[in-house]
Amino acid sequence: MEFIDLNATKRTSTGKGAARQLRRSDQIPAILYGQKFEPELLALSTKDLDLIFRKHGSERLFFNLIVEGDTASQRKALLKELQFNNVNGTLYHMDLHQVELDKEIRITVPLVTIGNSKGVELGGLLQLIRHKLEIVCLPEDIPDKIEVDVSDIDIGDSIHVSELTLPPGVTAPYDVNFTIVTVQQPKATTEKAEEEGEGEGEAEGEGEGEGEAEGTAEKKS
Repeated sequence: MEFIDLNATKRTSTGKGAARQLRRSDQIPAILYGQKFEPELLALSTKDLDLIFRKHGSERLFFNLIVEGDTASQRKALLKELQFNNVNGTLYHMDLHQVELDKEIRITVPLVTIGNSKGVELGGLLQLIRHKLEIVCLPEDIPDKIEVDVSDIDIGDSIHVSELTLPPGVTAPYDVNFTIVTVQQPKATTEKAEEEGEGEGEAEGEGEGEGEAEGTAEKKS
């Protein structure tokens, strides 16, 4: 997992007025949370953040947080939340969470399928049920993605969370062994089977009706 340098300055003023003043100076208010200290009020450069988001996106970002005037060594922080203006869509607040390199954290990473499914080659439809997975690991062990090998699954088969091959040091907590990916029957085949089933049911119904009519006629005579 890459840690990106991010400069910050401490701020003491709070409230809407102070936040507006920050934004007018091309900064946004941010808060750094941590288990061992009270939340810290910070100000971040919108220019720096724009460059970071353009290059790295805005998900699962980790920072080497360099706070001006801070005597402590660089702190490691995870981007927790971005808040945007509802009217113009501009970024106006950011939450960070300090992480310890020797302590596990929970984070969500994307799931990506690899390989050519046997079922798909036979006309089946590959459906990725879960696109993300919550994992637990040390910050340095966080993978960019979890790969799901679908090579061996046939039509009607599924892969569940318990069957995933996870990178070393990574676990996926779960209470229910939920489905990750499945290969479904082709739609045309399914519809044809349903139509054939309906046709057989109608034919049986007609035969039963004829038998009932004959029985009634015999009773009258």
